[in-house]
Amino acid sequence: MSRLPTTTARLRVLRQSFSPCLLEGEVSAGSFHWSFRWAFDRGELSVEPSLGRALIQDALLRFLLQADYQLEAGGDYAFTVRASF
Repeated sequence: MSRLPTTTARLRVLRQSFSPCLLEGEVSAGSFHWSFRWAFDRGELSVEPSLGRALIQDALLRFLLQADYQLEAGGDYAFTVRASF
């Protein structure tokens, strides 16, 4: 059985606000770089630019939901994406 390809994605939290329930940051994987905004009270995630967004959006949302209470502004995090970038 062949192994699925994986890529390590790196995430940096730039801003966190509990008043509008918003987390903003940057994520990169391979040669791709995105900015994201996560409205965690509504579970809405926006990722820009659109180039490569389909590759990262689901994995990023799963990571954010899993690590929700551990994320802090200024923090650097990493997670694995089951894809090759």
